Amino acid sequence: MLDWISCFLRERTRRIVFDGQLSTTQHLAFGVPQGSVLRPLLYVLYTAELSCVVAEQGLRLHQYADDSQIYISVALRDAAHAVQRFTDCVSDISDWMPASRLRLNPTKTEVMWLGSNR
Repeated sequence: MLDWISCFLRERTRRIVFDGQLSTTQHLAFGVPQGSVLRPLLYVLYTAELSCVVAEQGLRLHQYADDSQIYISVALRDAAHAVQRFTDCVSDISDWMPASRLRLNPTKTEVMWLGSNR
């Protein structure tokens, strides 16, 4: 099975068409083919370590496809500590991503603060 997956990912190339011109062939060192049936599974396996990075700060992670949500629930009196843990978590993720050949997209990154009177 591993040989089959390895063969599926190895020796891949790409070419693009821009303004009617076909580019030269480029060899791809990593990645998964777009539209592949295996793509969701391989992405989950590839990013599985992210849950460990988040858990180290005591936060929780929810993932769906290539979207990730990190969250924490605390009492209002612990808000300052929660903000620090969240900030540390985002910093850890920012360090982990380039090492995993991933990039955090700041234009798609949001922080939401939901308060409660409880």
